[in-house]
Amino acid sequence: MATPLRDQLLADLRGRIPEVSVDAAARELAAGAVLVDVRDDAERAPGTPQGALGLSRGFLELRIAEAVPDRAARVLALCGSGQRSLFAADTLQRLGYANVASVAGGYAAWLAAGLPVQRGGLDADSSERYSRHLLLPEVGVEGQARLGAARVVLIGAGGLGSPAALYLAAAGVGRLRLIDDDRVERSNLQRQVVHADARVGMRKTESARMALAALNPRIDIECVNERLLAANVEDCLAGADVVIDGADNFPTRYLLDAACRRLALPLVYGAIHRFTGQVSVFDARRADSPCYRCLFPEPPSAAEAPNCAEAGVLGVLPGVIGMLQATEAIKLLLGRGDPLVGRLLCYDALAATFRELRLGRDPACPGCGRDAVFHGYEDIAQICAAA
Repeated sequence: MATPLRDQLLADLRGRIPEVSVDAAARELAAGAVLVDVRDDAERAPGTPQGALGLSRGFLELRIAEAVPDRAARVLALCGSGQRSLFAADTLQRLGYANVASVAGGYAAWLAAGLPVQRGGLDADSSERYSRHLLLPEVGVEGQARLGAARVVLIGAGGLGSPAALYLAAAGVGRLRLIDDDRVERSNLQRQVVHADARVGMRKTESARMALAALNPRIDIECVNERLLAANVEDCLAGADVVIDGADNFPTRYLLDAACRRLALPLVYGAIHRFTGQVSVFDARRADSPCYRCLFPEPPSAAEAPNCAEAGVLGVLPGVIGMLQATEAIKLLLGRGDPLVGRLLCYDALAATFRELRLGRDPACPGCGRDAVFHGYEDIAQICAAA
């Protein structure tokens, strides 16, 4: 609502801040100027000028230097009607941006002029749901949109898959595919936190789907009630952006590793044993990345690598490792940070220590080495069966 004080402030700003028409702003944008839409995320959700940088006025001071490091750049501020953009332009000038103007009439005038817009921003629900992500310059609206458009395939809806799936769903990863042929048992509940006592006997994928949909009804969850086999491995991974290994046996891991190499998919590996766990990323898109068989060239015997049902496991341990896997997956989807490629992160719960081991690519690796030959997934399965 207009007040005499606000009117006076606007008059003062108009005396100091240059204004440009929306047509002139569009021409400058095409010539390389930066157009900053300073409306809130929810306001930008229905649309924003095509090519504009979305940066709410309240976060201008915190984020503009990263988005526009050159303080000599031409910067145009746009809001809904042309008033807030005057205040935003004043802020930009005080931050040292010398070549600043406000877009007269704002987004309303932009629409009225029939200038190009881009749709598909975050709506009010998403802006509220992911508000803490939006505060992070490393995520923001663009990063959240990338998460929303991503598909992550999780192999296993058990100890590792449970926490990973919960945090990926909460983070807004738009499509999760859960692959598991097992049913919920009461002994699972000590560590497989996506399930509940009332769902004992239910398929794990369906039980997980119910929990994930209750946490975030805005994501798509696909259930594949099959065991990963040579015959279906590529179909199960089709369309994935990232694959999370929550398997508990070597045949599945070897098949998964081979398929991710052939399909050039990043694989987030995790494993647990009693009180210890480990995490790494095998990214077949990178020439320097090792694969799973660089770590385990040949499968150990069952006696050397007992599963949780045989050796036991501390209930909270899968939570730690699964959340680390979810973190690595989110970093890969956002293209942020330094993923655990070429590094094996080892956690000891009893000692409360993390230890990082370098894991280089093995030139003699039977999976990715220079002389490696792929004879088919059935051959991989036979190698594991013979161990």
